[in-house]
Amino acid sequence: MAPKPMPVAPQEETLPLKVAPWDPRFPNQNQTKYCYQSYLDFHRCEKIKGEGDSVCKYFKDVFADICPNGWVERWDSQRAEGTFAGKI
Repeated sequence: MAPKPMPVAPQEETLPLKVAPWDPRFPNQNQTKYCYQSYLDFHRCEKIKGEGDSVCKYFKDVFADICPNGWVERWDSQRAEGTFAGKI
């Protein structure tokens, strides 16, 4: 007896994969500084341009791509508490 064919699920729409572009200020493999600087740049941009400005989206996309989630959560909570070490 032949096995029954498995039903095929409809294809989900996939978004194109985006990665943080190469930045000549951070030429090494270790991207920690690039992550941190992009986080700072995003919040500085929002401080100047206002929340939700499309110009700032670039920096958010970069730090969301390369920063570990735990770091971002910790930095967000430190900013909320007023103990964040970075200058925004």
